[in-house]
Amino acid sequence: MKFIHLADLHLGRRVCGFSLIEEKDQKHILDNIAEIIEEENPRFMIIAGDVYDKLSPPVEAVTLLDEFLTELSCKGLETFIIAGNHDSPERIAFGASLMNKSGIHFSPIYNGRAERFTVADEYGEVNIYLLPYLRTAEARRFFPDEEIPDTAAAVSTAIKAMNIDTSRRNIIVSHQFVDGGEQSASERGAVGGTDGVPAEVYKDFDYAALGHLHKPQAMKSERIRYGGTPLKYSVSEADQKKCLTVCELGEKGTPVKVTLRELSPLRDMRVIEGSFNEIMSVSSDDFVEVHLTDTGRVPDAQKRLRAQYPHIMSVRYINEQERAPIEINEESAARTASPLELFEGFFAEANGKNMTEEQRGYMRGMIEKIWG
Repeated sequence: MKFIHLADLHLGRRVCGFSLIEEKDQKHILDNIAEIIEEENPRFMIIAGDVYDKLSPPVEAVTLLDEFLTELSCKGLETFIIAGNHDSPERIAFGASLMNKSGIHFSPIYNGRAERFTVADEYGEVNIYLLPYLRTAEARRFFPDEEIPDTAAAVSTAIKAMNIDTSRRNIIVSHQFVDGGEQSASERGAVGGTDGVPAEVYKDFDYAALGHLHKPQAMKSERIRYGGTPLKYSVSEADQKKCLTVCELGEKGTPVKVTLRELSPLRDMRVIEGSFNEIMSVSSDDFVEVHLTDTGRVPDAQKRLRAQYPHIMSVRYINEQERAPIEINEESAARTASPLELFEGFFAEANGKNMTEEQRGYMRGMIEKIWG
């Protein structure tokens, strides 16, 4: 039985001020995924959470998901979707009963029981359990007699309550942070380590389709995998190869076969390094973080580089002798820059553009009011 494991679409995501919907990056990658689905002809597809980037996604993100799922439904492909930590469980669950009829299965709001669906092939039935992102407080609410000090205990208790039949083939779709997973800067990290879940909690499943970590990776076994994001969402992911996880599940007891199909983004995300003049001599439409090796500051470097790199995210200076990063707002600059200049630099780095005169005037007034 062939199926596709996808996760962390983050529809509606913005990268350094750039909307990945307005720039067509997310539409392009969903079209690429649809092409691979057509080639692979799977029995079903899994989307393991973080469908949207925000609890209240923009209408463009909702429309994009609707178009994508409609296309899958028209092809007769069943799809199983859970809510991640970026999603609103209520929004994901809305209309689930109605959409089940079209083969699009959303996880309902968790009530102490994971929704189970069953598919079949020549080897018999496969149970698919949908476990949306689970917090400790939620588990305590539904299992008041259990001792649940952390997320690991919460997920373990929720799985125990499934009473799975281990003589049959079972798949779980889950969105949690598994201990030992390689993280990226674009994720919401665990606080104090309390969100960590050991891989062993999924040991009784023939395959655990995970979401949350943005790098595609196996957790101790090919049976426990993160699908990763279809696009790079921070420069920490620049060296990652984004892919679609294609799985083939045979008869009970045989290992799952995993094939990674590399995805083709509309534009890549890269780090480029060199002197200002060297970098200005070429151009690219990729998302880039520029590392300048110039020993002195280049006036309006990011603004001037934008003419060659319209999707430039940020500029950093690299000390030519020590090759050590020097932050734009290093201490020496902080001693000479005014509060307004410091804020202007922060604004440009966070938004990928300079402040307008109106914004600059407003901030100047606030600074004068605060500092007298």
